[in-house]
Amino acid sequence: MNAAPASEFNPALLDIEVNSFATDSREVKAGDLFFAFSQPEFANNCFNGEFLDATRFVPSAFEKGAVACVVRKDRFEEHGEELSRFEDRLIFADDAIAAFQALAREVYRGWGRPVVAVTGSAGKTTAKELTAHVLSHSGRRILKNTKNLNNGLGHPMTVLQLAKDPEFDAAVLEMGMSTPNREIARLCTITPPDVAIELNVLPVHIEHLGTIERIRDAKAELVEGLKPGGTAILNADDPLVIGMRERHDGKVLTYGIDNPGDVSARDLEMKRFGETAFTLKTPDGEARVALALSGKHNVLNALAAAAAGHCLGMKPDEIAEALGTVAPPPQRGEVIRFAEGFTVINDSYNSNPDALMKMVATLVEGAPDAARRIVVAGEMLELGSEEAQIHRETGRRLAGSGIDKLIGVRGLAGEMVEAAREAGLTDVSFAEDSETAGGIVSELVREGDVVLVKGSRGVRTERVIERLLAEHGRSGG
Repeated sequence: MNAAPASEFNPALLDIEVNSFATDSREVKAGDLFFAFSQPEFANNCFNGEFLDATRFVPSAFEKGAVACVVRKDRFEEHGEELSRFEDRLIFADDAIAAFQALAREVYRGWGRPVVAVTGSAGKTTAKELTAHVLSHSGRRILKNTKNLNNGLGHPMTVLQLAKDPEFDAAVLEMGMSTPNREIARLCTITPPDVAIELNVLPVHIEHLGTIERIRDAKAELVEGLKPGGTAILNADDPLVIGMRERHDGKVLTYGIDNPGDVSARDLEMKRFGETAFTLKTPDGEARVALALSGKHNVLNALAAAAAGHCLGMKPDEIAEALGTVAPPPQRGEVIRFAEGFTVINDSYNSNPDALMKMVATLVEGAPDAARRIVVAGEMLELGSEEAQIHRETGRRLAGSGIDKLIGVRGLAGEMVEAAREAGLTDVSFAEDSETAGGIVSELVREGDVVLVKGSRGVRTERVIERLLAEHGRSGG
C-alpha cells in the first residue's frame, strides 16, 4: 500500500503545545515534536556516511508520547502502510533537516538577543566555554552549545532551547565545519552573529577541503555571515585569520600575544601547570589575570573571550576576575596531579600536528628541570593523502622539541615514532591501542614525571588517563 499526504499537515496541529524537540526516537518524551531524518537529508546537508532512515521509528515515537512527527514526503510514501494511521499527526517536508533548521531560525528571530559565534581549526570548545564564562560573570544568562554540538543538527538543537526557555540574555555558539559545503554559512543563516570570533586556520579536515586556503575560506564564512554592524574578533597572531579583516566592512577587534592587538597579554608567567598569569590589556585599560590553564594557546583563547567581554561592555577588572574563576574543560588541557608525585596533562579531546606541538611546547616549558617529559601521542586523523608524511614530519619535530620519551598510539603514530627515532630520540615506543598505551605508561611513570596525553577522538586516548586513575589515584592536594 502506498499512501500520499493529502496536505502538508493537519491545521489542528497548530493548536497543539510542544514541550521539546527530538531527533532520536530513543530520546522522545511525552509532548515532543519528533523530526525523522533519512539518508537524503543527511546527504543534502553535508553529513558524511550512511544513516538509518528514522521514518521507520515514527510509530515508536508516537508510542512514547510524541505529539507530531516531521517526515520527508517521499519517505512517507515508501512507509505508507505503517504511517497512514498517523497521517493526521504528521508534518510533511521536502527536507526534514532543513525544516529543523528553519524552525530554529524562527525561534531565534523571536528571541533576537546578541549572539557571539566562535570558530577555528583548534580550541573552539575551550574558547566557547571561556567566552560564556566571562559573559555570565557580568550577570548575563548565557545559552551555549553543550559539549561540541556545533554542526547542522547540534546548532539548531541548541537554539531550539529558546522555544521553551527564552530568558537567556545572550548566546555563545561554537560553529564547526568539515566539508567544503558552506556549513558555517548555513549556521549563520540560523543565527547571524553580532560578534564573530576567529581563532586560527590550521590544516585540519584537509582530507575534505584539499588546501589551507580552502580551510581559510570556509572559516571566513563566519565573518562574512555577521549581522550588519557586527564585530569581527580576529587573532592577530595568525596571518590567515588577520587577513579576514578584508572580508568585513564593519568593526574589527584584534587580539594577540606576539603581534600587537586591541586586546593583548604581556608579562606572561607560568608558575606550574594549571597556573598562568599575565597582564590583560584592552582598549579600556589593564588588569592582572590568574588563569587556571596552561600554554600560550590557552592565553590566546582567554584573550578572545576577553575581547568578546569588551564588545559587550565589560571592563578589564571585571574580565580579569571572571578569567580567574575558570576551570579547564574536561580533556582539554586538564591538569591531573597524582598521589605518587607525577603530573598528567589530559588533552585527549582532539589532535592535529599544530595542536600537538603547542601542547608539547607547554609541556617542555612548564615541567621542572629535573622532570622527565613524556608524550603519549595518538594517531592524528583526517589529514588527507599526505597523512603518513605528516606523521613522520611531526615525529621529527618531536625529536627536537626537548621531550624525553614518546609513546605513539595506533596506526600512523607508528610512522611518527619511527621518524622520531631516526631523528635522534632514542626512548620511543608504539602501542597498538590506547588500552595498551595505558599499561605502558602505568608501568613506567614515577615521581616527578610530567606526562602529556594527546589524541584524536577516534583513538580514545582518554583510556590512558582512566588506567592511570584506576591504578595510581589523584593527589589529595
